[in-house]
Amino acid sequence: MGAARTLTVSRLLTKRKQFTSILLLLLVFPAAALAAGGSDSTPAPSIGPAQVVPIAPLQRPVDRFQRVVKTIAAEIKAEERALARKREREREEAFADLPGGVSLSTLEAIASCESGGDPTAVSSDGTYRGKYQFDYGTWESMGGSGDPAAAPEAEQDYRAALLYAQSGSSPWPVCG
Repeated sequence: MGAARTLTVSRLLTKRKQFTSILLLLLVFPAAALAAGGSDSTPAPSIGPAQVVPIAPLQRPVDRFQRVVKTIAAEIKAEERALARKREREREEAFADLPGGVSLSTLEAIASCESGGDPTAVSSDGTYRGKYQFDYGTWESMGGSGDPAAAPEAEQDYRAALLYAQSGSSPWPVCG
């Protein structure tokens, strides 16, 4: 008789119409039995006060991991600072031989005012181009060729230094 009943329940579970009701019955009856408790001497299941699990055995690996992360982060920051210092040294060395004794700070001030320091800047009408807003005639007179805005930044700096050494700040009436 138990096998027949199991066979019937399993057959009912395969039919989609009764699946929800059978599942509900299977969940409700055990839950109701637990809630009723009965009159026997076994206590009903309950939730007691929470106990803190000691994490001391886990704390040491976590601390070690955090130290490793901090060490690696410090090494990455140190490498980034060293690379930035190297780039700055290279930039200063490139400007060490600027023509006419033009200072790097003078060129940076002009570039900042003219184009915001953007070597690819182009004026709204397209006449003035590059970091120092050269027009094509001035660019070519300083030995440049092609589009000033397409030239490398170092070349733009060099041509601007040549122009400053030759003409002073007059080519940049507002920013010079």
